[in-house]
Amino acid sequence: MAIENLDDTDRALVALLQQDAGQAYAALGRAVGLSTAAAHERVRKLRERGVLRRTTVEVDPKALGLGVLAFVMVDSSAWMGDSAGAFAAIPEIEEAHVIAGAASVLVKVRTPTTEQLQDVLRRLYAIEGVNGTQATVVLESFFERPPSPAL
Repeated sequence: MAIENLDDTDRALVALLQQDAGQAYAALGRAVGLSTAAAHERVRKLRERGVLRRTTVEVDPKALGLGVLAFVMVDSSAWMGDSAGAFAAIPEIEEAHVIAGAASVLVKVRTPTTEQLQDVLRRLYAIEGVNGTQATVVLESFFERPPSPAL
């Protein structure tokens, strides 16, 4: 879904839902100058078009005891593009991306401890084709943000 296909009202609705996905359609409609029914219909169409993939809440990982954040570059001896299921099977991996460059895959991992991060690295090595990893542990995050509909 190209962002160019969104009008100003769609962009405003997306921005409002990113702030609070649980807002009532009446409140969304008031904020963008639509009736409740029209706001509901717009949001439904945004879902159908794939602009809105899911409704969720943002949870502080530290509140769940997940204080270690690492980005891991995965080296391989073969194309890893068909290995999505193997990466998804490791629950500590929040994101996995096939990348260009020296490594084949970049994963985002959260664990409670560095010992558990080490266990994740061991499990990554067990994936067929993986022959190395390089982990970067995050000491502090300045910010994380969702994609902006205004861009």
